[in-house]
Amino acid sequence: MLKIAITPEISDPRNEVGEIRAILDGGWDRVHLRHPSATRDELLGLIEALPSDLHGRIVLHSHFDLTNVFTLGCLHLNHRCPAAPDSYSGPLSRSCHSIAEIKSDQTYAYVTLSPIFDSISKRGYSSAFTGDDLAGLSGIEMPVIALGGVTPERIGELKRYNFSGFAMLGALPWSAGASEMSRFVKQLKNL
Repeated sequence: MLKIAITPEISDPRNEVGEIRAILDGGWDRVHLRHPSATRDELLGLIEALPSDLHGRIVLHSHFDLTNVFTLGCLHLNHRCPAAPDSYSGPLSRSCHSIAEIKSDQTYAYVTLSPIFDSISKRGYSSAFTGDDLAGLSGIEMPVIALGGVTPERIGELKRYNFSGFAMLGALPWSAGASEMSRFVKQLKNL
């Protein structure tokens, strides 16, 4: 299963570089830099602080022009940034909130589907899918990543459906420091 971490809306910059390194060094596949209120310079500084060999596993949610500066893993399209720059020809991922939305366009490297469970990071953002709904993922060949309320205890439930992996935000110990993040991601290493 693909393992993806999504940064919180607001993070502690003193810890974030070490936490991102701990996630990627711990065997996770991608880190999505979500930070909707971050300036271009703030994201530029964050990416510059990471070793260049990790850049290919970083996914941007905004400030897509940074792909002119760095070789990054992917751009993630969402309601705030619904299109890639014309000059970009790399892989794209996308936020989806229904199975019909996924089936309507299967040209992405992968999509996230949410909320699968009640969200941890967004109060009142409740699960939108039944087991019967999720059974509708069968036959979709594009990788679908479960997002929303995913915790280590719930990963087994995801394996019953056609998910290619999971993304976590609220369950990750952001701002607890690199050593705590390393401990957390290592417990999920063999999934």
